[in-house]
Amino acid sequence: MKVLFIFLCFFIIQSCSINNITPKQFPLSNSDIELQKLIQIHHQFHLQSSPFHNPKKGSSNSKLPNLSPEYLAIQNTELKAIYQSVKNIENDQLNKENQINHAVLIYVLKNQLNSYLNKEHYMPLTAESGFHVWISRINNQVSLKSEQDYIDYLSRLRALPQYFDQQMAWMDLGIKEGITQPKVVLKGFEQSIIAYIKSDARKSEYYKPFHKMPVYFSKAKKLSLQQEALTVITNQVMPSYQKYYDYMVNRYQPNARNNIAANSLPNGKKYYQNRIQHYTTLDISAESIHQKGLEEVARIHGEMKLIIKQVKFNGDFSAFINFLRTDEQFYAKTPKDLLKEASYIAKKIDGKLPSLFKVLPRTPYGIIEVPANIAPKYTTGRYSGPSRDDQAGNYWVNTYRLDRRPLYVLTALTLHEAVPGHHLQISIAKEMQNVPEFRNRTYISAFGEGWGLYSEYLGVEANMYENPYHNFGRLTYEMWRACRLVVDTGIHSQGWTRKEAINYLANNTALSLHNVQTEIDRYISWPGRALSYKIGELTIKKLRLITEQALGQQFDLREFHEQVLKNGAIPLSLLEIVIHEYIAEKLAVTI
Repeated sequence: MKVLFIFLCFFIIQSCSINNITPKQFPLSNSDIELQKLIQIHHQFHLQSSPFHNPKKGSSNSKLPNLSPEYLAIQNTELKAIYQSVKNIENDQLNKENQINHAVLIYVLKNQLNSYLNKEHYMPLTAESGFHVWISRINNQVSLKSEQDYIDYLSRLRALPQYFDQQMAWMDLGIKEGITQPKVVLKGFEQSIIAYIKSDARKSEYYKPFHKMPVYFSKAKKLSLQQEALTVITNQVMPSYQKYYDYMVNRYQPNARNNIAANSLPNGKKYYQNRIQHYTTLDISAESIHQKGLEEVARIHGEMKLIIKQVKFNGDFSAFINFLRTDEQFYAKTPKDLLKEASYIAKKIDGKLPSLFKVLPRTPYGIIEVPANIAPKYTTGRYSGPSRDDQAGNYWVNTYRLDRRPLYVLTALTLHEAVPGHHLQISIAKEMQNVPEFRNRTYISAFGEGWGLYSEYLGVEANMYENPYHNFGRLTYEMWRACRLVVDTGIHSQGWTRKEAINYLANNTALSLHNVQTEIDRYISWPGRALSYKIGELTIKKLRLITEQALGQQFDLREFHEQVLKNGAIPLSLLEIVIHEYIAEKLAVTI
């Protein structure tokens, strides 16, 4: 037995070194050892599940994901076995670190299994994007430094026709089973496909790596690879996009479902409740969320009215909203002006971060435009994390239709998407040491989006809102997230029409009408995710208040933020445990 125990400890240490874990607590219980073994098994599963997860030159680096029914079924069976084994481990038999590993791994595995069970691969698109956009970014996901890298990249481009055919085959099954995106949110979607179809292959997104190649390549080698790229893009990539465009216009859109509600899908009520649990990480009902949303809308309205009174506006709420939507002073004149303003705000908050945080990430971030080919139906801004170690994160700002991009919301947007919001939180998680690798990459919407919305609130304490209009912009963003609780549940569980949802969001926020429409279509096509923002923010604010009241003069905001972020993204119920344990430990020191 002693020999066996030594062997198992050696196995765990070896597994941990492979998987970026340094054991901190010995001796480990049998449950700890078993979990570490399963984490390693899951890590190996992740590596082989997609060629993007473990790129090897001349091998997986030259392939695209296999979406065949047989392969997806095999993956699902393997995941089931891992999930059941992890679930069988008694959580209270684990040390504190492994309790967190256990909870996050359960969350990750459960969602992967639910995604397959819910047949979400039948709908590889939302109102704003789809697989044809995601796959176009492969040149950012791979390192192109050697001749073999370029050869592998060209092999991936040759595999695009099969990849597109597999996606369309799943979408065909979706049509047969009534699992499609609603017809109304697909209006104009085809334009995001045709944007990739170029008569000159040199202007294709896929040709970008060939514009600037390594200097040590000979001129002949460069010309040879460039010519091969032009041939592959012209003969295989462009026809794939054209085929998908024709499929979208002639088959998918005409046969898409008419009902917009998630509960109109097969097994729809259970599906929507499943999405609520996933995106909030809590066991709550659609009805309770709807009521919480109505309460928050009423509260925020009161704060908005105080600002309208403060600026001495002569008119009611509706008139003030119209003033904000139409007055030129609130809008940038050029895309560069909008990007410059976003950059100024970002740099201003950068200088305030040390007063709010003890730990800051090493990874920098930039500010760029939302790509033109997806901008018309895309949200107002978003964070895009780096795909490789040699990249920075990017805060995307939508410069399409500048008359729909008000400056008074830009501060809140920047704090949410860049810092102290998504870039800071996600980068700290990616840079965590001594944790399993899956913890570095896990994103839990209730935690991440809740933190993003909480970050907008932090701007008040950091004096980021320079005038009442900017503060009204913050409130309109908070109202936007409160309205999401109402409209998402209204659409997917209470029979609301798209028009009702649009009117509710338009009447209660200062969002432009263009943004209102694109946002509602996003909620329709992505059930449940919109709930995560406000639920997460309310939880973080509640925990902060509890901590402030419990610790009194001992409360340290920088320390509280460290406690919230130190474990990466975790379910909200686990975050509550972490904060309560921190309070108990802090109080115990002073006794």
